[in-house]
Amino acid sequence: MVEEDFKVPGSKEEAEKRAEDLREKIRYHDRKYYVENDPVISDHDYDMLVKELEGIEKKYPDLVTPDSPTQRVISTEIDEFETVEHMSAMLSLDNTYNHEELRDFDRRVREGIGEEDKKVEYVIEPKIDGLGVALFYEDKIFLRGSTRGDGRRGEDITPNLKTVPTIPLRLSDETVLETAEFRGEIYMPRDLFDEMNERRKEEGKEPFANPRNAAAGTVRNKDPSVVAERPLDIFIYTLSYNEEGDFHTHWECMKEMKKAGLKVNTHMAKKEGIERVIDYIDQWQEKKEDLNYEIDGMVVKVNRLDHHDKLGSTSKHPRWAIAYKYPAMRKTSTVKDIEVQVGRTGKLTPIAVLEPVQLSGTIVERASLHNEDELERQEVNIGDRVLVEKAGEIIPQVVKVTEKKSEGVFQLPETCPVCGSEAKRLGDEVARRCLNANCPAQVKQKLEHWGSRGAMDIEGLGPKVLDKLVDNKIVENIPDLYRIKKYELIMIERMAERSAQNLIDEIEESKERGFDRVLYGLGIRFVGDHMADVLAKHFDSMDELIDAGEEELLQINEIGPETAESVMRFFQDEQNRKMIEDLKQLGVKMETEEEERFEQFLDDKRFVFTGALDEYTRNEASELVEKFGGRVTSSVSGATDYLVVGENPGSKLENAREEGTVILEEKDFKKMLKSKEPLG
Repeated sequence: MVEEDFKVPGSKEEAEKRAEDLREKIRYHDRKYYVENDPVISDHDYDMLVKELEGIEKKYPDLVTPDSPTQRVISTEIDEFETVEHMSAMLSLDNTYNHEELRDFDRRVREGIGEEDKKVEYVIEPKIDGLGVALFYEDKIFLRGSTRGDGRRGEDITPNLKTVPTIPLRLSDETVLETAEFRGEIYMPRDLFDEMNERRKEEGKEPFANPRNAAAGTVRNKDPSVVAERPLDIFIYTLSYNEEGDFHTHWECMKEMKKAGLKVNTHMAKKEGIERVIDYIDQWQEKKEDLNYEIDGMVVKVNRLDHHDKLGSTSKHPRWAIAYKYPAMRKTSTVKDIEVQVGRTGKLTPIAVLEPVQLSGTIVERASLHNEDELERQEVNIGDRVLVEKAGEIIPQVVKVTEKKSEGVFQLPETCPVCGSEAKRLGDEVARRCLNANCPAQVKQKLEHWGSRGAMDIEGLGPKVLDKLVDNKIVENIPDLYRIKKYELIMIERMAERSAQNLIDEIEESKERGFDRVLYGLGIRFVGDHMADVLAKHFDSMDELIDAGEEELLQINEIGPETAESVMRFFQDEQNRKMIEDLKQLGVKMETEEEERFEQFLDDKRFVFTGALDEYTRNEASELVEKFGGRVTSSVSGATDYLVVGENPGSKLENAREEGTVILEEKDFKKMLKSKEPLG
């Protein structure tokens, strides 16, 4: 068949039917080629199917559907990536580096589920070294794709992810999944990465350092047509949210996702007992080099989903999964110099400046020396030959001295290298810290954190602007940000008047971000974005939190002694209290508005939903439960308090009856929310 043979059907009805037939055929061949690696037609025949579909859609533009293969690449560049919320938090995984730590993880799991004497079933999967993304489908259509971001919110990169051929624009009709969110890892295959770099060299362009950096940079490119030219791929590893289908194990979810047309890793394994898990992990330590993609370890997950609910999560990591990291690649280099950096909390960190060395795909020229104790233990000084590795394949660090070429050990200064103030060790801390809270190095990093996306989200407040504001003493602390005048920005930054006004407007708008964002922005030790949210839900205002004692803080779920002590120490500091008072006077919102306050009458009650509700989407109902202090989980277990039943409930209803869970119809659920009293 040649292209000229294509004829668009005479009637629109016939054209519509033919277009849908072509889309189904193309989706089938996409899956066979990209996901199953088992093509059944030639490239030429495939191209002809696409061209025929393009011809129909060109004649009848209103027949174009969002899931049409012709819609993978848009020609318009993206101005800005919008921030979107994930359907459930994208937590990071806790890491382990040896067999004993894996056995400790297994012990904690068995204790957590109350089955100390039994072997737990685990699923083991390769840990892809790429970029985590969330894919959201509604009515089987790919609606949105986003980066991990801060774990709760990420950047909407849908147009770019649509260009990835292994991401189906429509889920297969074979699956029960229709409205669901999946987690996956974007990566570049090794062979295609090498080919791309060769082409770049031929074109006189700089080659990419490694597949991970290339993939991460590509998905955030503002031009989808550029993204489409680069060899991105994906593995899906989690069903994080679903409205259809009752699944009892992670293994079942993975099989269903494969049925849906999503690409899952073929090297997964299901093993009972931690010793069999360890054996499988060890087998892959050498074999991983034969894969056509980078992995830096293996992920171990508890298989049963009711155990996931029972084990829960910390503010950062799920307790039912862990990442085992393979030993990092190591190389030797020479220490050319040692610099001392000052962090946001005043911590002095020695950094080794190295003769360049290639490590795990990147050129390393700087590596951490950790702290004063490590310097003395390793006896490192300028001129020494040292062994360097990437901790977790990310952060370069000096492991040990391999050849002593100098005398003595590098000494950290007793004064801050930035401001000259006293730098000393406090209590039992291993870190030496600058004691000047107004040290420019600390101020810049505190301000950068305050303006970050998870905190006050002041987009124009980048490092270059902050450097000039602080160096010119226009801004010396956080409250000073709210005193900046437009002419000062124009004068020191040479900003256009419009850009200066935009930044002033962003700073002004940040006053309304909310109590939880302020708490996170203050940079209190152990108070990340999730912990800030926990505190903001318990206290109505900053004043209430400041007045809280240790006992009250420790009564809050998820607050431990370390966090409680850190919060109290922060608010006992006179400079911090003055800063907070200044921010209040400048109009920064530090209390929860009346309409935002919710009585926590569901206090840690666990809910599961099944079937379709009339008046709420599943997401809306879940948000209401969480606003009133409850928790929503995906499967029924002995810890579930309520099952809310809608139309066409699944097997969760029978499970709830077996567990003796309180079963609520939608009208009962509404009544409970209205009365503010738990039922049953």
